[in-house]
Amino acid sequence: MDMDDHLPLRSGDHVGEAARQDLDALSVEELEARIAALEAEIARTKRRLEYAVNHRASADALFRQ
Repeated sequence: MDMDDHLPLRSGDHVGEAARQDLDALSVEELEARIAALEAEIARTKRRLEYAVNHRASADALFRQ
């Protein structure tokens, strides 16, 4: 059993698809580019999460008044 077999199989699950991609065929440069793209996506996702948390806190504070 592969380590990635536990990942969900959903339509449009790009994270799962990326996690199951065979990395053996990629060159060092391609692997570095993949890491950079994944790190950029992580940063984008963290920014969106922070926005959502702050937005929710603002809404909660507004309705508590």
